[in-house]
Amino acid sequence: MSTGFPADLPPEVPPGYRVAGHRITGPIGAGGWGAVYAAERRRDGAPAAVKVLPAARLAPGQRRQAAELARREAEFSTRAEHPRLIRTFAAAVLRDPVRPGLDGAVVLVMERAERSLADLLADGPGPAAPAAARLLAEVSEGLAHMHAHGWVHGDLKPANVLLMADGSVRLADFGLTAELEGTHAYVPPLGSLDHVPPEWWSERSGVRGVALRPSSDVWAFGVLAHQLFAAGAHPFPGATARARALAAQSYTRGRERLRLDERVPGEWRTLIADCLAADRAERPADGSALAARLPRAVPVGPRRRRAVLTAVAAVVLAAGAAAVAVLPGAPGGTAAPDRPRAAPVSSPAGSLPGAIPPDADVPAALREPIARAARRCPEPEVTPVLLAAMLKAESGFDPAAARPDTGEYGIAMWTPAVFNAWAQDGDMDGRKDYMSPPDAIISMGSYVCWLAQQFKRRGLTDDLPGLLAAGYRTSDKTVAEARGVPERVRPHVAKVERYLAEYSR
Repeated sequence: MSTGFPADLPPEVPPGYRVAGHRITGPIGAGGWGAVYAAERRRDGAPAAVKVLPAARLAPGQRRQAAELARREAEFSTRAEHPRLIRTFAAAVLRDPVRPGLDGAVVLVMERAERSLADLLADGPGPAAPAAARLLAEVSEGLAHMHAHGWVHGDLKPANVLLMADGSVRLADFGLTAELEGTHAYVPPLGSLDHVPPEWWSERSGVRGVALRPSSDVWAFGVLAHQLFAAGAHPFPGATARARALAAQSYTRGRERLRLDERVPGEWRTLIADCLAADRAERPADGSALAARLPRAVPVGPRRRRAVLTAVAAVVLAAGAAAVAVLPGAPGGTAAPDRPRAAPVSSPAGSLPGAIPPDADVPAALREPIARAARRCPEPEVTPVLLAAMLKAESGFDPAAARPDTGEYGIAMWTPAVFNAWAQDGDMDGRKDYMSPPDAIISMGSYVCWLAQQFKRRGLTDDLPGLLAAGYRTSDKTVAEARGVPERVRPHVAKVERYLAEYSR
């Protein structure tokens, strides 16, 4: 695959150059304003990507704008962590008088992806319909999370949808992401012309910039979905981005009909047409409404699936081609959330449904990761108090807890092999360690969320907290076969329910 660097644009950052604790290893690609480089973290070699916006190519006003966009991106990444959003580790302005081309450059250090959807479309006819459906489902998960927490992406397009090594999706490039102020957000008058909604042109405002709503991202999702199913073809004709934007405006004024490519599958045609409704009020209102309307059967691609326990690993892998349930952050998860939690990311933990009471015996250091783990799950039963009760029953909140006879360790009593299938970097130190309380708790939340969805799919909804405690201690299959709490774990489940009652008073 081409690096994306034009022939007349040699890399300005040499291999070995150090940026914010990372070492540049080589170029990845370039755009109009700058370039992206592969890097590795100096302390442990963990991979990263470094976006560089050289000051030499920017006018003074553009430099200020680039610095502001970088600040927005870093701030958003810190506040809105989610498995479908790329993480930004650092933002900085370089000071290097020896290299005038880099002195004053704005840099962002972020997770490194394998490629983007733009690369995927450029390299061939695009993904097959089942794979495209899975990718779009994961895009909708990211949008649902952002909108539920009061953010609009503002620049959704194939280049800003990244694919990780395991094939999963991450939304990226949050320079135009803005926080809603009521029904609107405001951003600078920038963006990709053929992915912005037509109202972007008619509602361009003054000093505060362009007014955006979640429906703007829904429009962009419709364009993106059409491109994925139609080998990159845009739903509006035109040889340039501006020509396609003008065609979209002509359509919204009633001068042209919407003509979707024949390659778009029938079950997606109505949804894409609704996303591209001329009247924004007729589009799905936000990512949550969009996710709820996705075609439900989304086949799993070739990515590896996880096993609840080693004994059922073969069964789970054999089911890899079947439709799966919703799970933010779960390996193999492909569908979008039905009921995203609507608590703001910036809210204190106490504002979440089922928040831990201030006088509870839950250690202060654990409250934030517990609340974060619950917030990331769209299932309303997975609350901070439930996770806290489960942790207390599992380990008594002891980070060094261990049961060597059963191979369970840490605050969440993970079996290492199972943890590896669900591992999340809860403390964002670049490692996933079952002995790290944040890592163990965030991973536990993902697993419990998946269990909730599995039980609901099987019609097991009575006493769901008890079933979740039992499933975590055994497996989803064991609980499903028992059609309830298995006898052998009833004492443990009773303990969880007692702690849950205490924390829910």
